[in-house]
Amino acid sequence: LLPLAVPPAAAPGGCPSACYCVATPELVTCRYERLEEPPRELPAAVHNLSIAGSNLSILPRAAFAARPLRDLRLLRLRHDNIHTIEDMALQGLPALRTLDLSHNPLLSVAAGAFAGVPLLRTLQLNQALLAAPLEEQLALAMQNLTLRRLELAGNALQALPASLLPPGLEELDLRNNSLQRLAAAELRSLEAPELRGLRLNLGANPLSCDCALRPFLAWMRSAGSRVLDARSLRCAGPPALRGVPLLRLRPERLVCGASEGGEPGQLETASYVFFGIVLALIGIVFLMVLYLNRRGIKRWLHNLREACRDQMEGYHYRYEQDADPRCASAVGTP
Repeated sequence: LLPLAVPPAAAPGGCPSACYCVATPELVTCRYERLEEPPRELPAAVHNLSIAGSNLSILPRAAFAARPLRDLRLLRLRHDNIHTIEDMALQGLPALRTLDLSHNPLLSVAAGAFAGVPLLRTLQLNQALLAAPLEEQLALAMQNLTLRRLELAGNALQALPASLLPPGLEELDLRNNSLQRLAAAELRSLEAPELRGLRLNLGANPLSCDCALRPFLAWMRSAGSRVLDARSLRCAGPPALRGVPLLRLRPERLVCGASEGGEPGQLETASYVFFGIVLALIGIVFLMVLYLNRRGIKRWLHNLREACRDQMEGYHYRYEQDADPRCASAVGTP
């Protein structure tokens, strides 16, 4: 059955003038009404509230407390141009379990922004961390939360945001970021006792399949169930491996060559260093041999010089004999 859109005047308990209620006042949706503050005449029994396409800009203290919403469990504030969340902004929402702030240009999040919502378990911040670096602010704001799911998709993250992983987190969405790999230190943080139940979504990241990916590949194979979309992960580079599924890669295929900037890769650099050390050792050994046999070498050079001198004198004598006209006439007389 299609949901029934109830006009504001006919909705039981009343519906906000800029919104509409679907079937019952428990689901309220306010779309593209350019609201500058949350509606005040919300039904007290509302469970799900969605405000999209407005211009809320700032969520002040007790932004939704004009009328007690003790049963509100899901609050969606997408595309609302929210850039600032002040202390106790969610005061008066004691039953809130899911908060969606995706697609907002967040610039400032107060340390007490999420205070007053002890039951909050899901926080969605997809494409909300692009306007400013907010990792430290969010870490302070989230320190007293007991989150189970955190969504950070589409935020151009280049590393695992370790400070945003509260103990007990069960699911982390990092899709569509700028992750090339998970480094060894990041993998160790995921093995901490308080995060061993954490599962990841890593799809649509530009994974670089070079030698630096080996620790992550080994970890993913040993704990494959912790990467929910492991089968869909594919290499973004180098060109020879582009599009190859990660789970089909062998470690020996992950090599480090010249990077796009022309600088040697890690493995190639190490090879050059090793080759230089070997050459240096060979040179040192050769010089030591020369030093220890310096007398014999000097004697050999002297003998070689004398032999060359005798040979040259023999050539010189023959030349003089051939050039003497008396010897030539004696040879020609019968």
